[in-house]
Amino acid sequence: MERLGALLVGADESRRWRLVAEFLEEYRWEPIATRGGLLDAEPGPTGDENWDVFLAALAEHLAAGDGRGAPAWVETRSLRRFWFPFNTPAGRVDAMVHAPAAFRRRGVYVAAQELNVA
Repeated sequence: MERLGALLVGADESRRWRLVAEFLEEYRWEPIATRGGLLDAEPGPTGDENWDVFLAALAEHLAAGDGRGAPAWVETRSLRRFWFPFNTPAGRVDAMVHAPAAFRRRGVYVAAQELNVA
């Protein structure tokens, strides 16, 4: 997660989503026993609070999917205002209904299928 955070610095939105997709693809191919190591190191600031919180939600979501607790660093990250990365009327409704718990509780509304497609 630390490396992904560093790559997001200065990247435009399209590139950020491609980097997230690449990370998720690599994560899925890693043996479950080594996946935790990809999440443990806290990423530095990306320059965008929304993305900083997104990384925390993603780390918690992935850890939960593997039956582990979230890394300690994720607890300090949440938004004061909701963020809808896919901010269209349909995207907002979909995200409100289908956002994973780790994302919802931090104020990031992204539908689970966006993470599967990413």
